[in-house]
Amino acid sequence: MRRTTILRTGLSALLLLGTWATASALPASASDRPARSTQAPASAAILTAMQRDLGLTRDEAAARLAAEKTATTVERKARGAAGPAYGGSWFDAESGRITVAVTRAARAQAVRATGADVQVVRYSARQLDAVKATLDELPAPSGVGSWHVDPKANRVVVNIVAAHRDDNDVRAFLSQARQAGPVSVRQSPAAPRTFAAGTVGGDPFYTGNVRCSIGFSVHGGFVTAGHCGRPSAAVYGWDRSYIGNFQGSSFPGDDYAWVNVGSGWWTVPVVLGWGTVPDQLVRGSAEAPIGASVCRSGSTTHWHCGTVLAKNETVNYSQGAVHQMTKTSVCAEPGDSGGSFISGDQAQGVTSGGWGNCSSGGETWHQPVNEILNRYGLRLHTA
Repeated sequence: MRRTTILRTGLSALLLLGTWATASALPASASDRPARSTQAPASAAILTAMQRDLGLTRDEAAARLAAEKTATTVERKARGAAGPAYGGSWFDAESGRITVAVTRAARAQAVRATGADVQVVRYSARQLDAVKATLDELPAPSGVGSWHVDPKANRVVVNIVAAHRDDNDVRAFLSQARQAGPVSVRQSPAAPRTFAAGTVGGDPFYTGNVRCSIGFSVHGGFVTAGHCGRPSAAVYGWDRSYIGNFQGSSFPGDDYAWVNVGSGWWTVPVVLGWGTVPDQLVRGSAEAPIGASVCRSGSTTHWHCGTVLAKNETVNYSQGAVHQMTKTSVCAEPGDSGGSFISGDQAQGVTSGGWGNCSSGGETWHQPVNEILNRYGLRLHTA
């Protein structure tokens, strides 16, 4: 049942897709600790992918990952210092620093003391989240692609499909959205779609006639996208041998699931490099800020990198809206669904969907991994 190459043996079952699964288990509640400073910021494979997709030199990629790691730690402290005045945050790649928005200038000094830059804004994160929550309750037409809070703009941004910008139902949605609070409109070239696929060759997992990609190893199984299968559905590996079943799955509303592993398959703390890059490890799941670099691995397009564009975005798929998604500039294609998103050596989420492809470019959303771990009480494998 196994392949003869060392880390493709059995690992292809669990880590078909690419993000790093790991070895020592940590509770989900503790998995957001940043990586130890004695470890490299990322593997050679991630540095190579960042060079290719972000136009960086190797030294620039390593320096950016180090700055992003520091920014992630600073952001948590700055959020506490801002208190109710917190208006969101974002990472700036050029300066290598995190900026935290506050609604009260009196909080600026305390926030700067944590090492963050400060921008005074009108609306707090809580106020903007409330506006977005109102939009979440509105029926959205297919010409509306998604909506999210943009802390840098200090507004809720609604993304509409360019070809449908003049549709009456789109205009009606935007009219209602603007009544809810500060809203801006941006155009997207295509509507979002999920990245599941019909059966094709490669290193996938299969359920029914759908091929998807494995995300991260957890104790007892792996996590992936919810649209890849319903609870109790049987799951088969690259060689069509039985792996296990979907133990939990949610889509739409959410887009996450987990599969138990047995019948000769096992979980390992590694994600395959597909024979072109070294195999990878993950050391935690600290959430990267907006503006940080992020890489994705999937069974169709393998390794690609980009940046985090937005968080807590509602994505309006044809099957229904999915909430609390993270948007990235990384491309993906059918079959990549469920695959791994990682920033440095920190797990970020599982691939949900997007628009475009890896020839012409596009955007992709992922479901944050910590939400999946907490929802099902799972423990992420870490190195």
